[in-house]
Amino acid sequence: MEALTLDGARESRRRESLAVEEPLGIRVVVERQGRSERFEIAVTMRTPGEDHELALGFLFSEGVLTASGQVASVRDCESPTAEAGSVVEVYLAPGVSFDAERFRRHVYTSSSCGICGRAAIEQVRLACRPIESRGPTVPREILWGLPEALRRRQAVFEDTGGLHAAGLFDAAGTLLALSEDIGRHNAVDKVVGALLQRGELPAADRILMVSGRASFELVQKAALAGIPVLAAVGAPSSLAVELGEELGMTVIGFLRDSRCNVYSRPERLTGQSE
Repeated sequence: MEALTLDGARESRRRESLAVEEPLGIRVVVERQGRSERFEIAVTMRTPGEDHELALGFLFSEGVLTASGQVASVRDCESPTAEAGSVVEVYLAPGVSFDAERFRRHVYTSSSCGICGRAAIEQVRLACRPIESRGPTVPREILWGLPEALRRRQAVFEDTGGLHAAGLFDAAGTLLALSEDIGRHNAVDKVVGALLQRGELPAADRILMVSGRASFELVQKAALAGIPVLAAVGAPSSLAVELGEELGMTVIGFLRDSRCNVYSRPERLTGQSE
């Protein structure tokens, strides 16, 4: 779209690329006695792309799914009343139990806040199991390289400047997966959903790097996926650090320019102090 650019007293008009934000409906489909029962779980505002992974990651973080074998298939809704690609339906495998009222949020999820609609924050705490004490030991020189490795792969961010990224790394600093989205929590859900699809959860030897701040919800999503290290370019919240400490996660903030703050479980980092 065209924007008016103001630079002091100068004015100009130029074409600008904007990050796309559109709603995605997420449904769970249960086959019972030859009939398909559909349950509206949530509507999330997201950047289109990797919608199936987003739906799976969202349902995993909500506790609807706990293993890849619980999913029979994932499909775009073909209902004539739904816009193409605007609703994803996750079909549960036969025999998988599902309590619709327990998981229905009754509200939409914005791109900035994925935790809205929770009855109480304690429910999130109870859903997370402590991370095993083992996990990757990460040399500091590997840690310093993660932000640049993430940024180099953020193709859409370079065009718009308006997307968050979540990257999954191994302890050697190799980027294994990256997703972008206008919402921080959506980007993480896309990464976790891809891991769920491939049967690679828990990801006990991985590092999750996010381009923004580290919120309570991102720590929760990483913990549910069994990821022991969460690093962020921005600041963590006090509740994120508290939850990370409780669950045995290493939470790192302000990671840039070969500097960072380690807020919990620093024993996973190796290297000499300067």
